Amino acid sequence: MLIIVDARLPELIKDKLSRYGSVLELSSEMVVYDAISGHPDVFMCDMRSRIVVAPNAPVSIFSAMVTNHTEFIKGSSFLGRQYPETSFYNAVVTQKYLIHNLNHTDTTILELAENKILIHVNQAYTRCNLLFLNKTHFITSDKGIESALLKHGLNGLFVNPEKIELAGFPHGFIGGCCGLYHDQLFVNGSIKYLSETKSFGNFISSSGIEIVELYDGPLIDSGSIFFVNP
Repeated sequence: MLIIVDARLPELIKDKLSRYGSVLELSSEMVVYDAISGHPDVFMCDMRSRIVVAPNAPVSIFSAMVTNHTEFIKGSSFLGRQYPETSFYNAVVTQKYLIHNLNHTDTTILELAENKILIHVNQAYTRCNLLFLNKTHFITSDKGIESALLKHGLNGLFVNPEKIELAGFPHGFIGGCCGLYHDQLFVNGSIKYLSETKSFGNFISSSGIEIVELYDGPLIDSGSIFFVNP
């Protein structure tokens, strides 16, 4: 299994993840702004059946996916240095839904999601702010996303992002701290540093998922942990 993470994550986190698969440490220069230059969820969108990758993503992504026999397709939109050109691939795709600011979604993603229910949200960094735990349960650090999904009868937990770290910004977001692999939620840090420690733990547990804390410290937004199966 291929695990794609920001190269700037602490070595302890990368070492622990290496027990589960081959870790690709992602970095780039002069594609997007520095704070998100190693964030997997900026450069690719997991469509479940395949992965859509920005055409100007680092070559290391394409090489690793070929080696891992991962099905992928290049998107239509080239990423840029400033928002919203940094958000084209930061969508969330589930078995049923495509959730994103649809004004900025890459057209290849829209074409592949033609049979899904489209949910528009104002937050174009949707994947940074949202993680689906299963078909009906989600966590988010954006009130607008929470409201939109609750209207569709989905069960959510809002997580205050103020204690989540993202270098260069006041805080990061909950989706960017996590990666889901089967029934395990891998977290860049310890949930004891969240304002909602108890409710977060209970909500994840009630979803039938085990939390795997990757180190004992505040949560780090690294643009998600991408678990890529061959």
